[in-house]
Amino acid sequence: MAEDAELRGTTTLDGFRVLWVGIKREPTVFTVATLGAVLFGVLTVADAWVLGWSTQHVLIPAFDTGEIGTDMLVWVVALFMGVAILRAVGIVARRLGGGIMYYRMQSHTRRGVTRQYLSLPMEWHQRHPTGQLLSNAYSDVEAAWAPIMPLPMALGTIVMMVVAVVQMFLADVVMALVGLLVFPAVVVANLLYQHYSSPLMTRAQGLRAEVSEIAHESFDGAMVVKTLGREVEETDRFRAKAHELRDVNIRAGRFRAIFDPTLASLPNLGVLVVLAVGVSRVASGATEAGDVVTVAYLLTIVSFPIRAIGWLLGEFPRSVVGYRRAKAVLDARGTMTYGEDRLPPASGGALLEVDDLHYSYDADAPLLRGVDFDVQPGRTVALVGATASGKSTLTSLMTRLVDPDAGTIRIDGHDLTGLRKGELPRDVALVPQTAFMFDDTVRGNVTLGADVPDDVVWGALRTSQADGFVAALPDGLDTKLGERGTSLSGGQRQRLSLARALVRRPRLLILDDATSAVDPEVEARILASLRDEHSAGSATSLVVVAYRKATISLADEVLHLDGGRIVGRGTHAELLASSPAYAQLVNAYENAAAIDAESASVVDGGSRQ
Repeated sequence: MAEDAELRGTTTLDGFRVLWVGIKREPTVFTVATLGAVLFGVLTVADAWVLGWSTQHVLIPAFDTGEIGTDMLVWVVALFMGVAILRAVGIVARRLGGGIMYYRMQSHTRRGVTRQYLSLPMEWHQRHPTGQLLSNAYSDVEAAWAPIMPLPMALGTIVMMVVAVVQMFLADVVMALVGLLVFPAVVVANLLYQHYSSPLMTRAQGLRAEVSEIAHESFDGAMVVKTLGREVEETDRFRAKAHELRDVNIRAGRFRAIFDPTLASLPNLGVLVVLAVGVSRVASGATEAGDVVTVAYLLTIVSFPIRAIGWLLGEFPRSVVGYRRAKAVLDARGTMTYGEDRLPPASGGALLEVDDLHYSYDADAPLLRGVDFDVQPGRTVALVGATASGKSTLTSLMTRLVDPDAGTIRIDGHDLTGLRKGELPRDVALVPQTAFMFDDTVRGNVTLGADVPDDVVWGALRTSQADGFVAALPDGLDTKLGERGTSLSGGQRQRLSLARALVRRPRLLILDDATSAVDPEVEARILASLRDEHSAGSATSLVVVAYRKATISLADEVLHLDGGRIVGRGTHAELLASSPAYAQLVNAYENAAAIDAESASVVDGGSRQ
């Protein structure tokens, strides 16, 4: 939506700018809808002319003569029927076109927002809550284009109003001037409504995002909430924000409740004044009864355009707020830039080089400082370090989910920042500790929509030791896993996540504690399968963030990360012999596991006694 104008004026002007974006996007549909609305408007005014003509030339003579000519009655009925049929055609064109524009613009904007979510870097997503992103893509988009459906009707009614006003002046200038006093009052009412409602609409859209955010957190953390007995507190947190949203919407509704009846009553007051003036003028002979009927009816017709325009303007505050929030996403630009380099087609493992890498979440507390290492093609390197030593951050840097503050990372000699967008995922795959499963089949979760033969899928499942439980599922690869894979255990989800990476045959595979939920025996078989693939010639380069001895001991080289630096490197045996800190770290897991096993034995023995 690069053609979008900035919104920096009043609410009314900004509302029209939003509508102009939709008109430029759908000019043909807008034209058809507007022509239908114009046809409806003109023929509605024609009804007034037919009514006035019938009153003057049929009804009044009938009162004088006591009879109505059959031919004249047929003409009157034909006129009314013809106008009604053509007006119905205009209504269909207007409503159909307005609906098409409304839903197409929603679809276009919503696709643009979601595409932007996929293209923006992780650092941008880390600064924006998920609930806000959901609100931007749904309620904000819906609010932004709410006025576009009644737009053709409003434009058609403007034509109706112009034609009606002209006909009013042709019928009687004095009564027309009296009736048009309604317009200044309508303008004032609209200005007051927008002045008081715009801040409330802005707050309401923000609160919708906050309510969505709390709900999303509660759903994601349902297990935590239930196991820790925090249902009441979580419900209270949601209730407080929902009630705040309710109160803001009620205050906005109060203004709308005053505005709509006021807008509807002003034209009716004008009709009463016109009738009073018209009776006086008929009595004085200054005009005819048919002209009074025509002007009064035209003024009731004019009241409809006034209300239609009021409905349109009444949607502007919410529309402008929603558009601004959605456009903020569309205009967002991450700090991550890309080059034009391509990785040449190659077989075997990739060469990874990390040179003087620095990264920090807080400038006052750097996380990684001067990290240097390399992974030779086909080699397995284990990253070992205490909690919060920067291991997971390092995996994000190696896959360019984030960029370093300083230093370079190269794949086969190419700086990651110089690669084309989408180039890196072809050769590098990351398997995180937290395995996310989509509400899809096993096949869909492994292939993610890619055209991958089933034999390749089963091969990846065998390597990740997932083929056994997948084969036992009711429909095998076609078994639906449910939202977030809730029908699977944590270890099963991790194995499917690993298969998801393996099926792409990456040249560099990064495992961020990706088998932590798998029991040691299964983990050993997974690592043995990976090594068997190495010996068979696939020779994928492997970086493993690990803490289990069984995992670490299979690595060709171990990097000990501490204090943001690589403080030791060598084989597992070499580091055990040369670094007491490393030995203490890798022995900690076994010690903790032994304590847990002993505690479980004591509890079990006590229960039997």
